[in-house]
Amino acid sequence: MELRQLRHFVAVAEEQHFTRAADRIHIVQSALSSSIRALEEELDAKLFVRTTRQVRLTAAGKVFLEKARIALDAVRAAREAVTAVASLKRGSLGIGTVQSLPAFLDLPALLALFHSRHPGIEVRLCQGSSSYLIEKVRGGQLDLAILPLCDPPGDIATKMIACEALVLICAPGHALSGRADLTLAAIADEPFVDFEPAWGTRHLVDRGFAEAGVERRTAFEVSDLDTLLDLVAHGLGVALVPEAVAEARRSSLGVSRLAEPEICWELVVAHAVQGKAQNNVLDDAPKAFLDLLMAQAEWANDADEISSTAA
Repeated sequence: MELRQLRHFVAVAEEQHFTRAADRIHIVQSALSSSIRALEEELDAKLFVRTTRQVRLTAAGKVFLEKARIALDAVRAAREAVTAVASLKRGSLGIGTVQSLPAFLDLPALLALFHSRHPGIEVRLCQGSSSYLIEKVRGGQLDLAILPLCDPPGDIATKMIACEALVLICAPGHALSGRADLTLAAIADEPFVDFEPAWGTRHLVDRGFAEAGVERRTAFEVSDLDTLLDLVAHGLGVALVPEAVAEARRSSLGVSRLAEPEICWELVVAHAVQGKAQNNVLDDAPKAFLDLLMAQAEWANDADEISSTAA
């Protein structure tokens, strides 16, 4: 049984005339008659009583008309729902972020802009560590995640939003404040304030020291950026953070640069690849948000380049 047969049947039932029904659905009468005969054969029941002047429903036809209308209404509603999602009039979007995103990424403003353009899309936002967010993306609970990530797993696709050098922050009066050529060995004896091991920045710092063959001591482990900055500002340890973070708090911190090679901190937006073919195609709502996000990131990077050139 095909949808076109249901449409043909309903047209005949409502018009009570094969010629008028054929004109209504724009097919020839012979094709309409063949479609109804095939439907009756499949159902093994007569749906119409035909006379030279009239076509009327049998008892079976009356019952079938009710069900056919329900089926066609359901198909119409399903098509409208799909169209609404494809046109971003309806749908949902799950976004994950690490805490304390850099100042250049104004996520609330970005979400407000997205909502103004697509008010029918329900947006869900959650925060967590990099490993937590990756598992949420992998499991389908999140469409996108914004996080620092060095080596994405094979089933995760990423696009870079920003790439910054890590710099050392310390209390303003610290002996290391203001240096421009610090090696990891030179700071290894300092007590460190670090993020918890599951956080992407912690993984990056740990890897940098491991590759340099240098051991260090972590005095404090925290799960949010504000606490890390406050502990450092009070002289309880030093930390390595992205340059944009350090510059935003320069009035209360000492900032020093590392010697080459720099440890580069990459902020990316991640999403799951689809299926065995490793398809990177996103649904419409995540793609629309990703386009906005990348446009803002590009604007922020251009602004930084202009500022650097002017300086």
